[in-house]
Amino acid sequence: MLIQFRFKNFKSFKDDTILDLSATKITEYSDRIIQVGAEKILPTAAIYGANASGKSNVIEAFRYMTTYVMESFAYGGEIDDKKSKTRKPKLTPFLFDAASKDAESSFEVYFITSEDNSCKSYNYGFALNKNGVVEEWLNYKAKTAREYKSIFYRNGNELDLSGLPEKMQNIIKVSLYDEALIVSLGAKQRISKLKMIRDWFYNVNFANFGNPVENAFLSSLIPKGFAYDKNIQEKVIEYFTAFDPSIIGFNVEVIKSDDDVEHVKIDALHHVTGSDDTASIPLQDESDGTLKMFALYPALQDTLNTGSILFVDELNARLHPLLVRSFLIMFLNPKTNPNHAQLVFTTHDSWQLSNNLLRRDEIWFTEKDSSGVSSLYSLADFIDNDGTKIRKDESYEKNYLLGKYGAIPTLKYFDMFKGE
Repeated sequence: MLIQFRFKNFKSFKDDTILDLSATKITEYSDRIIQVGAEKILPTAAIYGANASGKSNVIEAFRYMTTYVMESFAYGGEIDDKKSKTRKPKLTPFLFDAASKDAESSFEVYFITSEDNSCKSYNYGFALNKNGVVEEWLNYKAKTAREYKSIFYRNGNELDLSGLPEKMQNIIKVSLYDEALIVSLGAKQRISKLKMIRDWFYNVNFANFGNPVENAFLSSLIPKGFAYDKNIQEKVIEYFTAFDPSIIGFNVEVIKSDDDVEHVKIDALHHVTGSDDTASIPLQDESDGTLKMFALYPALQDTLNTGSILFVDELNARLHPLLVRSFLIMFLNPKTNPNHAQLVFTTHDSWQLSNNLLRRDEIWFTEKDSSGVSSLYSLADFIDNDGTKIRKDESYEKNYLLGKYGAIPTLKYFDMFKGE
């Protein structure tokens, strides 16, 4: 489970930024707090803010970190970048400041992995610049311990691998190069501690419905085993009937092309009024909302089954607010989320800003200042003009739209179209 994510100098976030999923000492909805060892963790974080305020960049920062962990063993080194199929993701620091655009960017997480039954918590992070890895560290803390202990540390020519098996230390030293992370290389070499860290990132799911290319890709995905397994098809039907009872089944046809590549043709079956017959409609002809819920299903299924994290950008796009609320409740309700999965999402849907749904420490805001610098802050930490914190009985939605918490657009009339 994710306890905390922090990053610095990435896109619109110039300064040290923290997304904290550890529960504060506020009293509302204490039954949903997940106790893992000594940690008290929240199942969700909702991020609000004006357009271009940096909401998506919070998720993009975590996606960048995940991609680098998963693939950096193939960056640079002896591989010719022009021939390599794995391209190093472009690092984009804060560009509107002479010092920041050439400075390093850093990414760090505190988390508990489900593979470690001892409830140890881990702290892993790294700093990069345009030339490669500047610094990297991995620490752990036992269930009852107060302080973290080092597994490895790297900074320039300084390399301390004392927390790893001795024979594995030599393998890392020989194969390490500037662009690669120790965790990425170590996982490739099947070093169990490092593979466990890499696998934690591997299980994270992302869905960006604000990106047309990714949206199209997500819409083309089908649930694992859906093409052949009737039981999985029945589960998807059950999922669909929660929001669209007119869909009563699917016709699924697997078509092999001449080059032996399989394509899956899916038709949705609907009731025909006044008859026992059904009407068959190609899935791609269903509504945008239905297609989005179908696109979300594989990631939702995997996240809830493995107890991992799902990051969704623009969760509310093309979905009714009641449907968004039902989606949230799947994560908030321990009965439907027994494996302690987590959801981090961005949204403009202020209807979900309710003390009947979310805790104050589950609500986050992004705001961009006049210099183009984004900031991220929690409603639980917000202090109003009178110097007091926000009460749990306030109308969050009303006060947010009135601008009490910031993070709303500065509105002007679109008078550029008025007549001369």
